[in-house]
Amino acid sequence: MNTTISNNGLPKFPQASNGPGSGSATTAAASAGSTAAAPTSDDQLRLTDSALALQEAARPGDTAAVDPHRVEQVRKALADGSYKVDAGRIADRLLAFEQQIGSTGKA
Repeated sequence: MNTTISNNGLPKFPQASNGPGSGSATTAAASAGSTAAAPTSDDQLRLTDSALALQEAARPGDTAAVDPHRVEQVRKALADGSYKVDAGRIADRLLAFEQQIGSTGKA
């Protein structure tokens, strides 16, 4: 049983094969490769400050992101009802954060 697969209108690319009798395919691949632009040595990549900060945050560091001793303190305080929430401090930090992220795109 033979099944024909059409390219559905997509461009045909030369297929390189290393087997015997692949002379025409190799020639087609070589000629197609010679017409492509070679990358130049002056290509550069510059990351934004935000991307650098994210990259730095993603690196595993010497300091732990979570302090297990502090987590245990908060857990005990929540369990015995002695944990107090400072709503004013939370609001101040939320506003500072909002100003920080809001000021980057607006001038």
